[in-house]
Amino acid sequence: MNVIEELLRPYPLPKMVRVRQNFPAPEVVDVAGAVQKTIKEAGVLTKIAPGNRVAIAVGSRGIADLPILVREVAAAIKSVGGRPFIVPAMGSHGGATAEGQIDVLKQLGVTEPSVGAPIHSSMEVVEIGKLANGLPIYIDKYAYGAEQVVVINRIKPHTAFRGPVESGLMKMLTIGLGKQKGAEAAHAYGFKYMAEHVPTMAREILKKVPVLFGLATIENAYDRPAKIVAVPGEKFEETEPGLLLEAKALMPKILFDPIDVLIVDEIGKDISGDGMDPNITGRYPTPYAGGGPEVKRIVVLDLTERTHGNANGIGLADITTKKVFDAIDWVKGYANALTSTVVKTVKMPMFLETEELAVKAAIKTCNAFDLNQVRVVRIKNTLELKEIWISEGLIDEARERAEIDILSDPVPLQSQLDGS
Repeated sequence: MNVIEELLRPYPLPKMVRVRQNFPAPEVVDVAGAVQKTIKEAGVLTKIAPGNRVAIAVGSRGIADLPILVREVAAAIKSVGGRPFIVPAMGSHGGATAEGQIDVLKQLGVTEPSVGAPIHSSMEVVEIGKLANGLPIYIDKYAYGAEQVVVINRIKPHTAFRGPVESGLMKMLTIGLGKQKGAEAAHAYGFKYMAEHVPTMAREILKKVPVLFGLATIENAYDRPAKIVAVPGEKFEETEPGLLLEAKALMPKILFDPIDVLIVDEIGKDISGDGMDPNITGRYPTPYAGGGPEVKRIVVLDLTERTHGNANGIGLADITTKKVFDAIDWVKGYANALTSTVVKTVKMPMFLETEELAVKAAIKTCNAFDLNQVRVVRIKNTLELKEIWISEGLIDEARERAEIDILSDPVPLQSQLDGS
């Protein structure tokens, strides 16, 4: 037994109970039909002349039914004689390379056969203007050369700043379609000014680029489409703040607060830009956003397969495993950090040989008054919060909550972790 094992040996792991968290969850059942209906209602297709090349901007986020959304937008454009093509709109993601961004889309199920439109990927951009403070505004060269541009994105709270417009259509224009250079420019002064820069840059883009419409989605607490709406380009700024409020109201959360130890089974760029969504964990990479539970210690056990070693967000954890450390592709995470200017997310926390030791270290250092009643919550990731695990110290609280169902008898956490 080594020194670390000896230090942690006296600290017991709790028994855990599986529970179901119930949230209001409106859902769009016929996604394809909803896309066609909202595009028709928006009256935007009349602006497409036969033969017009229409760029469809698609990002790197794991949006529910993304291939269907893209396919139906492409089909609508083709129905009036337009020639749609896909443009990756993901800033510096995909390793900031054209090939890497095509691969990100492929991982999300967006390919030429699946959506019925070719993909044109390049990191080359066109500078279309400057802000009053001198920051340049860029747009993807393929999108700039098209007769019209359509953007598809989910509306949701950002992980590092707050404002009337956060993650959504306008951010897709400025940072997504701006590629690495655009993302770098938008982040140049830090997230303190992001709530101002995103809409200001988007206004300039909307003046100089023929943005036809945006397809905005709002997802319910179970990561399914709750609303799909086509927003004409000229109405982005007036419409998006209301959609953001709707999105915030439908977000899931961990219904226990405070938490001594939060165990996150996996993090990844396919889960959140920060690996694990700070809106769920309460851990933010900047001081310009807030909300969520008070969590004393966060333990990360693994990376998702789809993140391909990008561990951006691991710095928001307190403790992890050697398995995670060995799986990290530092270049990918560092590229994100250098572009966003937020370096906290790629710092390496304490990492221990096994999951058991990592969780024990979190329990030992959480400063709970009674470790026999330690408040532990375990989630798969920050997207999947319907069924989670809680320690015995939280069972009485769970029984008192109408929105929580207890699904199992207590199970030793030790039996669920490697190294046990």
